[in-house]
Amino acid sequence: MNSEDLIRQAQRVLEIEAQAISGLLPRLGNEFIQAVNLLYSCQGKVVVTGMGKSGHIGQKISATLSSTGTPTFFLHPGEGKHGDLGMVTRQDVMIIISNSGETEEIIDLLPFFKRLNVSLISLTGKPQSTIGKVSQVVIDVSVKEEACPLQLAPTASTTATLAMGDALAIVLLQKRGFKEQDFALFHPGGILGRRLLLKVEDVMHTGEQIPRVFENAPMKDALMEITSKKLGVTTVTSPSGEFKGIITDGDLRRWLERIDHGQELFNQKAKDIMTQNPKTIDRDALAAQAVLLMEKFSITSLIIVVGGKALGIVHLHDLLKRGVV
Repeated sequence: MNSEDLIRQAQRVLEIEAQAISGLLPRLGNEFIQAVNLLYSCQGKVVVTGMGKSGHIGQKISATLSSTGTPTFFLHPGEGKHGDLGMVTRQDVMIIISNSGETEEIIDLLPFFKRLNVSLISLTGKPQSTIGKVSQVVIDVSVKEEACPLQLAPTASTTATLAMGDALAIVLLQKRGFKEQDFALFHPGGILGRRLLLKVEDVMHTGEQIPRVFENAPMKDALMEITSKKLGVTTVTSPSGEFKGIITDGDLRRWLERIDHGQELFNQKAKDIMTQNPKTIDRDALAAQAVLLMEKFSITSLIIVVGGKALGIVHLHDLLKRGVV
């Protein structure tokens, strides 16, 4: 096969699988609504099962349901027959995935599901199959043809099943009123989780980590504090600890640009150089808000002021390290 043949065959696969998904649209009706309502009202967990390639699709559907607010786990039919059925309770709802509807390993489990009176939803290409007939809800995911030219490897059928599983999960998400914040709770390690959950107080420097000098301190002391704390800034306070302002390395550069001799800087006091009323942020604010403020005003630090005193300082580098940016 030359390059054009390879592209042509790939296009054929994608066209067949796209048609398989579009073929599901006319089938969305009462069965789909029943499945959504059954899953929504489930008092236990949603248990997804499938064998072989259907099992792989089932694991993905289970993962999507779990991450979007529906407590779910995947049950391997083979493992189920050897003890894992103990995880299934009367309050659960089963989603059975079987293109043929005659998967032997799953059929062997049907008597157990019947004894527990577990509700069954099947995603199958054969609604009149053994599994389809015993299910309370049957969603037809049949396809006209597989993308495999031998009509052997599950391709279009697994794509259609996965798409239907996604449709169930996303409709459930919307029915539950699932928000970005809810999603972030289940993804604390992801970028979205960090943006929606991480607060300023989680990343700010406090206590002895905060660079501080008194307002009457000589600039030599301020420079030493900026250098030693490595944040490119120092807070300026009164002897009683009242927050007065900040001195940044940018303030120093601008001062030196205004005078003829840099040595004059050391004749100044901290209050002479400091910026009064700098940008601040609440400790309860999201870290992502701190990033937006820094970007808006082209600064790299924000002070957290509580009761007139500098309680903390957050630096852009801290936000970068935590993956907020």
